[in-house]
Amino acid sequence: MLQTAQTNDYELVRRTIEFVSGNWLDHPSLDEIAGNVGASPDSVQRSFSRWAGLTPKSFMQAITVDRARQLLQDSATVLDTAYEVGLSGAGRLHDLFVTHEGMPPGVYRAKGAGLTITWGCHASPFGTAVVLTTLHGLAGLAFADEGGETAAFEDMARRWPNAEYVRDDKATAAMAKRIFDRDEWRPDQPLRIVMIGTDFEVRVWETLLRIPLGAATTYSDVADTIGKSKAVRAVGTAVGKNPISFVVPCHRVLGKSGGLCGYHWGLTRKKAILGWEAGALGTA
Repeated sequence: MLQTAQTNDYELVRRTIEFVSGNWLDHPSLDEIAGNVGASPDSVQRSFSRWAGLTPKSFMQAITVDRARQLLQDSATVLDTAYEVGLSGAGRLHDLFVTHEGMPPGVYRAKGAGLTITWGCHASPFGTAVVLTTLHGLAGLAFADEGGETAAFEDMARRWPNAEYVRDDKATAAMAKRIFDRDEWRPDQPLRIVMIGTDFEVRVWETLLRIPLGAATTYSDVADTIGKSKAVRAVGTAVGKNPISFVVPCHRVLGKSGGLCGYHWGLTRKKAILGWEAGALGTA
């Protein structure tokens, strides 16, 4: 089960990221960071170590623009390479193994009519996770800070307004554990997901699944991969509409210059996820 301590650590990590992101030119020390986030230096150090397996300094280095540019050095080939390896190949040893299918187009056009979606709220390393499932698998994953759970669910429900929604935290608990507990990331038990969107959106989301942990790509490379090199803006829109955040790793798509660009659940959370993944790989 996801440790409560790790879940609580995210709030301190979030505040630290926000402070350092706004003051990075001053190269704040650990003491200065701790003072501004309302914690002791030891608490900050321990929280980062529990949460990401990294020191605060190593974590912040993992989410710099320079680090992003390093990740993008191979962006032109990472999608092709990942395709050759496969979604469950050895090259994805540290990643979440996924099997997916697309819903029939009629389900999307009917805005979810006839579909029952069970949802629940669960602790995660990145705040509260709002998990939405169907009989076919995971259909949605959103994030919320404390008090924002209802708004996050409503944001997701607007995508498929004609579906029937049933809240059942107990029913979605196992899915949440499968997503965030790295001990559950096993190739012999891939996580089942279902993509509900337009044909174009599903093609973009399928391409995102090729980006392995510790790698990144650009919007233009995604467009090239699906044979729509002139549709970079449309690709960006589809990436932003990805309903299964974290699992379908839209956070690994960056601007050509290494800029993080946007993220539906906030740039602070995008930085947190990228840093957490660097800790998982031990590459910071």
